[in-house]
Amino acid sequence: MVEQLVDAFLRKFYYLRLSITDVCNFRCTYCLPDGYRSHGHKSFLSLPEIRRVSRAFAELGTEKIRLTGGEPTMRRDFCDIIAAVHENPQVKKIAVTTNGYRMERDVSKWKEAGLTAINVSVDSLDPRQFHAITGQDKFFQVMRGIDAAFDAGFNTVKVNAVLMKNVNDINLPAFLDWVKPRSIQLRFIELMETGEGHDIFHRHHLSGEVIRSRLLQQGWQQQQKTRSDGPAQVFRHPDYQGEIGLIMPYEKNFCQSCNRLRVSAIGNLHLCLFGEQGIPLRDLLYDGASLEALKLRIQGGLRHKRETHFLHQGDSGITPNLSFIGG
Repeated sequence: MVEQLVDAFLRKFYYLRLSITDVCNFRCTYCLPDGYRSHGHKSFLSLPEIRRVSRAFAELGTEKIRLTGGEPTMRRDFCDIIAAVHENPQVKKIAVTTNGYRMERDVSKWKEAGLTAINVSVDSLDPRQFHAITGQDKFFQVMRGIDAAFDAGFNTVKVNAVLMKNVNDINLPAFLDWVKPRSIQLRFIELMETGEGHDIFHRHHLSGEVIRSRLLQQGWQQQQKTRSDGPAQVFRHPDYQGEIGLIMPYEKNFCQSCNRLRVSAIGNLHLCLFGEQGIPLRDLLYDGASLEALKLRIQGGLRHKRETHFLHQGDSGITPNLSFIGG
């Protein structure tokens, strides 16, 4: 029988967000407005270390692994990383969150390596506003990348948009028109306060409740989650091929359904995006280390997982920005 990760509040964990770099080539206003700056840490997880940590989580009941960054596709061995995770038959879903700049060129290779799901960040459908938000004039390149993902055989593509007051909240009709004829799940993510993002948070934070109310008024219906789904509330409408998702971390009881853990690009287990320093795993990721010892450390770490984050009190833990441990 497969072991299962369970915390003190009886939450079960089927989903791992595995960061493989914190480097990013975009300069998004809400994350890295001044561009990437090294934190002075040692090298990122190697391919053998990624293979070992993914195996440990797979043997602990993990069904879904998402590769994150930074921008994970900046790693030259990205296809090899997908293939290494794919070696675990227990993992039914291998996903990536990407800014999409390499999708047009490489997405078919990712699928061949074993990738099953894609999330791409598109905060605006206006090319000029996209450029202003990301610091990169790559809107049309990213759009072609989404087309390439469908051409490569992905049945659906998830698109992440960070919800920002007076920036993209007013463009809901355009977003809805965009997903109407296409199997895109557009997910609005509430802007979250981080250590470096205090000012932009207080200027632009908007509750996802605003979008939810509009959707319900227009006949959209909320769907049930499966156990390895992420935190999004998903809405469907009979006249639309696409879906809308809302990720609302400031909503009451958001953490009750938590089913995911994080491993940073330097090998620390993080029990929450907004937690503390993390639990070191790297000393157990070399070839001679015991896999059972690694699994025990992961299981033991769950005893320290808190019932909830403290974002409401302005406590973002050690997270300076969302690229730090993979958003």
